[in-house]
Amino acid sequence: MRSSQTSTHPKLPSFLAVFFLFLSTSNARNFLLRGSSLSVEDDSDILISPDKTFSCGFYGMGQNTYWFSIWFTNSRNRTVVWMADRDRPANGTGSRVSLRGDGSMVLTDVDGSIIWETNTNSNDVRMAELLDTGNLVIKGPGDKILWQSFDSPTDTLLPNQLFTKSTNLISRLHEGSYASGYFSFFFDTDNVLRLKYDGPDISSIYWPKPYLNAFQNGRTNYNTSRIAVYDEMGHFVSSDRLQFIASDMGMSRIKRRLTMDHDGNLRLYSLNNDTGLWVTSWEALSQLCKVHGVCGRYAICVNTPEPKCSCPPGYEITEPSNWNKGCKPLFNEPLFQSQRVKFVELPHVDYWGFDLNSTKSFSIDSCKSLCLRDYRCKAFSYRLTGEGSCYTKSELFNGYQSPGFEGKIYLKLPVTVETSQLAILNGTDPVCRSDGSETVIRSPSMYNISAKRMRWVYLYAFASAIGFIELLFVVSGIPLSNWDIEGGEENESDITGFVRMVERKTQCGEDSWIDEIVDPRLNGQFSRNQARTIVQLGISCVEEDRKKRPTMDLVVQALLECQY
Repeated sequence: MRSSQTSTHPKLPSFLAVFFLFLSTSNARNFLLRGSSLSVEDDSDILISPDKTFSCGFYGMGQNTYWFSIWFTNSRNRTVVWMADRDRPANGTGSRVSLRGDGSMVLTDVDGSIIWETNTNSNDVRMAELLDTGNLVIKGPGDKILWQSFDSPTDTLLPNQLFTKSTNLISRLHEGSYASGYFSFFFDTDNVLRLKYDGPDISSIYWPKPYLNAFQNGRTNYNTSRIAVYDEMGHFVSSDRLQFIASDMGMSRIKRRLTMDHDGNLRLYSLNNDTGLWVTSWEALSQLCKVHGVCGRYAICVNTPEPKCSCPPGYEITEPSNWNKGCKPLFNEPLFQSQRVKFVELPHVDYWGFDLNSTKSFSIDSCKSLCLRDYRCKAFSYRLTGEGSCYTKSELFNGYQSPGFEGKIYLKLPVTVETSQLAILNGTDPVCRSDGSETVIRSPSMYNISAKRMRWVYLYAFASAIGFIELLFVVSGIPLSNWDIEGGEENESDITGFVRMVERKTQCGEDSWIDEIVDPRLNGQFSRNQARTIVQLGISCVEEDRKKRPTMDLVVQALLECQY
């Protein structure tokens, strides 16, 4: 169906819209007889379940891309629950799905090539039928089911659809795409239900807690049946003892779906019949930063409180607006080991997995030396548990920042790499840090601390008395009288527009805004790091949420420690 062209007369009176909807569904059928087909070119050529909950036919996205699918009829955006072959859409002209005389259901493209087919080559096949459960079945004599869509789910499990060791849910690649993504829900070989990130670089289990065994996670791995299901009421049960219930459990008329979402979280949704929108009634993870791979290689996920991705000091985003590809180093990795190095501290940050060593009762200096001597070590994690725990890292994946994590990551970087002294780990919301976090190894200090303090201490007055606007004046050289502070009801102020521009470009890893806003009379003779630090600090000082604003002690500390 051409979902992008549901009506050529958007201003039709509501009663006419209802009338045409009645005409389009009054002759709708829920079955496809042997020898018949559905065409992509006929919008009304669909199957509708007897209770009208589900529709089956060609679902379109874009101008010429269609999938043979099943979707919720009454959801606002036609929520798809199953696709024949999500990674190979059909052409918008000439494509069709047929229940052939040999009993197989076949999806063909415009040139007649086969995109997808069932394994039902049998003379016993009578028809294909869409049931009220959302299950598309091929029936034989006595209504025997010879094939069913429930046996090959895409990213969604429906009520009473059995989930077994031979099935899994695979997420979409990203919002706006139906291609297979990197996250999956499945029964592992140890009989436990898990969530896994399986990306181009790594594969990693992240739910239930990977550092606990099955029993510590409230599961069992002794039941080999590997089967799970949930009912219309919203009660999920599994052979590994996983159980959960919907927040609106007990209301049987509510339509539900369990979906492996593109962001790596598994969620149970309930449909609001009045609005046609979905409401989350259960989710596996309350914090998305616990999803492995959500921000890609080297990147760090921060809850602010919504999850945001950020590159650590010494790295930048690989592809703006696409965090699946993570970050890339600002230095030449092959030549890294021949250079003098430093360690940059990131409080409350950790990278899960890829431990070269795990040592208890270890001093931080010994941990640094261990990482320094190993050419494979890219960072080390140090935790103040007992007498100290040291974890050297060969790779930096699954990074996250959490106030509840008492450990720290120390990044190993060349001394020549310029790093911002602001903890830029919350995307567009910089947070000033309060302790000296950079230690240089095997080289004298790169900066004269006393001279640096003398050059920067005057900025304390700007930060404390004049604030953000004066900081912008210092950087840009534009008189304050030229800034539109108030704005209007229809036009945002210059200050607001500037803040939003910087936040957007910073989140995408862009630095072009620095050259755009710095006073041109400097003729390019300025420190980009200095300008970035001042502006990011200024933005953090005018956060709408007061709790996100840094204290003056943190402001002064950040300014004093900013590098040239």
